[in-house]
Amino acid sequence: MKKILLFTLLLSLSFYGFSQDIKYGVRGGYNISNLDFDEPYSIENKHRNSIYFGAFATISLNKTLSLMPEFQFSAEGAKEEVINLDYLQMPILLRYRISEKFHAGLGPQVGLKVHKYEDGIRNFAYSGVASVEYKINLMLFADIRYTYGFSNIFDEHLGIGAKNRNIQLGVGYKF
Repeated sequence: MKKILLFTLLLSLSFYGFSQDIKYGVRGGYNISNLDFDEPYSIENKHRNSIYFGAFATISLNKTLSLMPEFQFSAEGAKEEVINLDYLQMPILLRYRISEKFHAGLGPQVGLKVHKYEDGIRNFAYSGVASVEYKINLMLFADIRYTYGFSNIFDEHLGIGAKNRNIQLGVGYKF
């Protein structure tokens, strides 16, 4: 049901976007991620340094607000191999234009875990994203994002609770 709702939302946004100013682009950069455990856990929980990359669309709603759906790959989790988590993610940010050079964004994100199966970690992760973007020139920008995990990444039967935390430092290019 959640997949159908997400698909319907994205499809309706694309139809709405035909009459709006839409820009496409790519972005990528550096991840600093970790897991926030509910209780101390026996695995060493050091942060994981990795990469992310993806594509986005910016749909202008008016002069100050825009919608920014994305599709990205992000390597997250913690440094220990058992809890290395790679996701295909779909954030949808509502962006506010602070000035000509600065934008701030806020929105939900859903992630699908890739390449590991039946390892005690849930396949879907739900998060909130906050971002600040600096426009370098007409096409190039730099941004920083913080992702706060809302859902427990571990299966219920394990009795372990942890949520993703992630900082993304990156650059992007608008076509």
